[in-house]
Amino acid sequence: MTEEAPDADAFLVAVERLTAQDPRLTPLQAGIVTASRMGIANDTRTFARLLGVEHALVLRELNQLAELGDHIRITQRHPRTMRTHYTLTAPAPSGS
Repeated sequence: MTEEAPDADAFLVAVERLTAQDPRLTPLQAGIVTASRMGIANDTRTFARLLGVEHALVLRELNQLAELGDHIRITQRHPRTMRTHYTLTAPAPSGS
């Protein structure tokens, strides 16, 4: 069984759309939300690895995003690796 790679262009368009809809979000924060919506990643290690971003940077952005409270909710943190799992707090708006 082969897993189909996510469409990079669709991902980038969705990130741009989300940053336009919510200007409080950084592009990386919008990427975290979009990756979760698209089923690409729901934890920080996977997101960091797939996008080639430092895990510490993803953690910082995720924590700031969680403080906003209206996009994602942190569900689990692994104390040794700091891998953090998260879920969406609300369904994607129409057109996303």
